[in-house]
Amino acid sequence: MSFDISPLLIHSDDVPPQAKVALMAARDASAGDRELLLEAAAKALYWKTPLGCGEARELVGLAPGMCG
Repeated sequence: MSFDISPLLIHSDDVPPQAKVALMAARDASAGDRELLLEAAAKALYWKTPLGCGEARELVGLAPGMCG
């Protein structure tokens, strides 16, 4: 069982707007679209914050991977 922190990220002032939009869209998306949206959120976190790629992906609930 994993803990979903996306509501915390959506309401945080430190999270870029692009990541918030992707996280909100991912909540209601189909499984295939959800992963793409979570990847977009992770990329926004990686590019716009001091987080590393792995940290950004972990925060949105994705397995380790690329943020490029």
